[in-house]
Amino acid sequence: MSDAIAIRHAAAQDFARKAGDLAQRYFDAFDRLTIDAKGHQDFVSEADRNVEALLREAITGAFPDDAILGEEDSPKPGTSGFTWVLDPIDGTTNFIHGIPGWTVVIALVQNGECVAGVIHDAVHDEMHHAIRGKGAFCNDRPIRVLSGRSLQNGSLGVGYSGRVAETGIINLVRLVVERGGIFYRNGSGALSLALVASGRLLGYVEEHMNAWDCLAGMLLVTEAGGRVEIPDPATVLDQGCRVITATAELYDEVLALSEQAFG
Repeated sequence: MSDAIAIRHAAAQDFARKAGDLAQRYFDAFDRLTIDAKGHQDFVSEADRNVEALLREAITGAFPDDAILGEEDSPKPGTSGFTWVLDPIDGTTNFIHGIPGWTVVIALVQNGECVAGVIHDAVHDEMHHAIRGKGAFCNDRPIRVLSGRSLQNGSLGVGYSGRVAETGIINLVRLVVERGGIFYRNGSGALSLALVASGRLLGYVEEHMNAWDCLAGMLLVTEAGGRVEIPDPATVLDQGCRVITATAELYDEVLALSEQAFG
């Protein structure tokens, strides 16, 4: 692990906590938020924009040569080889309706690979974080994916986005239920990935996620002993990817179900 990554990993936790504090203040007054619709079931609030602005200002001040890619504003180029990938509030639909299922997400990417990630659940004061090759943590506690569980003895997280046809998720839910499994959806893909890493879900599947939603969580799952479908580093930042994750024991089964569902 380079000192450059370790320094940024520590800074990312500090930035995420400050962003979470700001987001929490908006969340406490969710019924007074200014909200716009970006598309079908795709919302953005003043909180999303202002929390991302806080993150961008903090990153630029500390690491001016780093690039930034965020959900709500234009990409900022950089020369250092590091790119900060931001989702200021993942789970905006939950957020704007007062449902406590949202997170601040920061991924640090180098040469197309996520090398550090943070998913901060401010409502429950749980900061999931990881550095590639150094394990995964919730606050200061090491975390691991579940073990010794079948699909019939836990919940499989699923997600859906209007960017893809609805047939895939419908097929997947049907197949999981037919296998005797239970599906779980909380409206925040990043939070679901953190729940896989911390041993609360068996896995998480979504047919398409943007980089800012999934990279940090996929690293967390990997570092917690799970398996993930590896995205193409050449395209993931611009195009996102399919996300299939599970415990090491269940990954092959979950992958097969996903392939059958998505076609």
